[in-house]
Amino acid sequence: MANQPTVKIKLVRSPIGCKQDHRATVRGLGLRKLNSESVLEDTPAVRGMINKISYLVKVL
Repeated sequence: MANQPTVKIKLVRSPIGCKQDHRATVRGLGLRKLNSESVLEDTPAVRGMINKISYLVKVL
């Protein structure tokens, strides 16, 4: 598992005022406060979640 490719994301926009499911996606990716970062496995499911809230996050 150490060889798994990873993706690092950062929350750059507040989910306040966004749809409830978009807020849930932010939490599901492990992001809490503004500018918080999370390192996740690069899987199609994670890519889909990032794509869904692409206007809130930045891929580093």
